Amino acid sequence: MNKDRKIVHVDLDAFYASVEQRDNPHYRGKPLVVGGLPQERGVVVAASYGARKFGIHSAMPSYLALQKCPTLVFAPPRFEVYRSISTQIHAIFKRHTDLVEPIALDEAYLDVTQNKLGLPYATTIAKQIKAAILAETNLTASAGVSVNKFLAKMASGMNKPNGLTVILPEHTANFVAALPIEKFHGIGKVTATKMHDLGIHTGADLKQYSQAELVRHFGKVGHFYYLIAKAEDHRIVEPNRLRKSIGAETSFTKDLDDPQLMLLELETIAQTVQHRARKLPNFGAHHHPENQVY
Repeated sequence: MNKDRKIVHVDLDAFYASVEQRDNPHYRGKPLVVGGLPQERGVVVAASYGARKFGIHSAMPSYLALQKCPTLVFAPPRFEVYRSISTQIHAIFKRHTDLVEPIALDEAYLDVTQNKLGLPYATTIAKQIKAAILAETNLTASAGVSVNKFLAKMASGMNKPNGLTVILPEHTANFVAALPIEKFHGIGKVTATKMHDLGIHTGADLKQYSQAELVRHFGKVGHFYYLIAKAEDHRIVEPNRLRKSIGAETSFTKDLDDPQLMLLELETIAQTVQHRARKLPNFGAHHHPENQVY
């Protein structure tokens, strides 16, 4: 493991919901979701921390969210606003390093091993970034600092909202060993259940398995599990990572049962995907299967 790397993971706190509560004073202090209305068969795009206390989360049908919290406030998404704020936030990142890997509008990895301000401590940089985001956007962010992407990601989620967690090189092995397997970033419910069946409940349990055994049970991703069990992650921060997929979707107030109408709607969605693809700067430049538009 390269213990000299300094990786910061920054994640805005309940980004879409926080923007709506920032811009609309009557939304503040109330459980809120960004998404479509229940009567429109909407879906929750994002939930405030107040809404999450009721068990509400993204991708949940709006009608179910309303059942869980009858006083729930619904705000329509304003993606153009979120994109504009994201541009502001990424400009803040770029003041410190050009090695910024965007994961979403509200999330990114930064490699600050060598940084523009010559600061020796990644924790100092993370504090400055959080302070600048708050001062310039009136939003809070959580940050994680460690020696690789996996650990930085795990750290940023430990003390939300408005948290800052540092996993020092000398603490990485113990941190991973004690971590419940279902909390590992990249291990979902299905994989966690399979690991439980194998007697793997913590990072320490995972570390007992050889690379060959993990690959046999989990396929190629077993290589990654083998490394993170040892607190190792050799992935670099990729500022120019190619987008691998583009999608579009829509919801209907009533179920479609006419095949011809379904085909018409599908054609509209396909055109939307094509339009989004053509706006990308490298559209048509590559034909590698990883770069296909699905």
